[in-house]
This record gives sequence, structure tokens and C-alpha cells, in this order.
Amino acid sequence: MQDKTRSLIEIHIAVVLFGLSGLFARYVGLPAVIIALGRVFFASTAMYALFRYRGKSIRLDQGRDMAVLAAAGILLAVHWTAFFLSVQVSTVAIAVLTFSTFPLFITFLEPFIFAERIRIADVICACVMFTGVIIIVPEFHLSNSMTKGIIWGMTCSLTYAALSLTNRKYVKKYSGRLIAFYEQGTATLVLLPALFLYKPSFTVTDISLLVLLGVLFTAGAHSMFINGMKHVRAQTAGMVSSLESVYGIAAAAIFLGEIPSFNELAGGILILAAALYSTLKASKAAG
Repeated sequence: MQDKTRSLIEIHIAVVLFGLSGLFARYVGLPAVIIALGRVFFASTAMYALFRYRGKSIRLDQGRDMAVLAAAGILLAVHWTAFFLSVQVSTVAIAVLTFSTFPLFITFLEPFIFAERIRIADVICACVMFTGVIIIVPEFHLSNSMTKGIIWGMTCSLTYAALSLTNRKYVKKYSGRLIAFYEQGTATLVLLPALFLYKPSFTVTDISLLVLLGVLFTAGAHSMFINGMKHVRAQTAGMVSSLESVYGIAAAAIFLGEIPSFNELAGGILILAAALYSTLKASKAAG
């Protein structure tokens, strides 16, 4: 019982940290792509140090696996950049809610990639999510900052869906930490040219926040979530994960004064309800 309680606490802490990561897009005075670079650089560095400390091998079985995980790393680079852009041009609520629609894309990508049948229940779930997004959109005009935020948020969601499907295939072969290490390491290399394009000026505060974001809010949170899965059912972990958006919105309201509008709350409830249902359904099927 103690192991289960500790694992559940680890998962909750990890999800809280994931939910709070959007705040860094406001506290760090740098372009979104540089924030994403800092996140994956310090995260991959921390994970490499952990592998070395524990004497774990980071070798992959095949060169093809390296190529696929490198492609996933490119998706991760786009994913984090799009997420922070969504926060910067709109609000944390818009970013986390549109990110939560990734099951919508998985519904149609998964059967195509894994040659599986499209289930009616999943299509209905996807339609509910899409309805939630439509409710959130203030007006379909690119000059509107909220609309831009939703577009970037949906880009973040799409890339995460593709990333999740890649991980689904390789998590049976490698540990989650090793997959994350290669993806974040590749994302670092992909985003590195941004340093020369933007030539950012870093303050001590910026660097400190990026280290915190990469080490604690990414590498640390990821490790805690994986450790928590040892003694907690996938269904329970999925339910806790659905709280990520709630934590993010609550934190933005407290620390940034961003109060979601009625439309955002209404659309968000539809999106989160559909996401939670999708998670519970998938967990039961896996069980």
C-alpha cells in the first residue's frame, strides 16, 4: 500500500509540474523557440547524467531505431516550440486546452499507421473535442491573437499525437527514459541553429529558469511519472494526467491573472471530458 501511495504521489507531482511548464513562456523573456531549446537541452543533459550515474547503457539495437527516434525528436522540437508560441500569443488556458485535443488526431492517425479499424466511439469523441475547439475560437481571423494561439496549440497537439504513436511502437523495445533522451537530444540539435538566428541575450534569471524548466519540470517530472507507473494502474495514471490542463489553467489564473472566459471554460470542459473518456476507454481495453 505504501508503494502504491508513493507512486500515486509521484504521478500527481509530475502532472502538476507538466501543467506549470506553460508559465515559463511568460516568465522567460525570450522567443518561444529559444525557450524550447533550453528545455530540451537541459532535460537531455540531465537525463544523460542520470544514465551515467546509474551505469545504464544508452545504446540502441539498430541504426534504424536511431533514425526513427531522431524523426520523433524533430516532432518534439516543433511540439514544444508551438506550445510556447501558443502561450505567448494567447493564454496558458488556450495552449493547454488545445494541446489536450491530441486524442482527436490519434483517432484518425492510429488506424492508418497501425492498420486498425476506426471505432465509432472514438470518432464521436473526436467530434466532441472539435466542437470544444470551435467554442473556444473567438473569431476565425488570423489577426486575432487567440485564433493564432489556437492554431499553434493545435499544431502542438498534432505533433504530440504523431510523437505518441511513435513512442507506442518503441516503448515495447526501449525504456521510456531512453526514448525521451534520444528525442530530446535530437530536438536540441534541431533547435540549436535558433541561437545563431535570434542571437538572444540571456540574463542570469533566464538561464536559471531554463535550467529549472529542463531539469525539474521536464526530466524530473518525466522520471517521476515513469516511476509512478510501477505501482499504479494505467487507467489511474491517465485520469491524473487529464488534470494537467486544470493545473495549468489554475496556475495561470493565480500567478498571471489569466482568468478563462466563459467560452474557454465551456469548450475546455468538452475537450477535457472527451479526453478523459478516451483515456479511460483505452485503459480498459489495455487491461
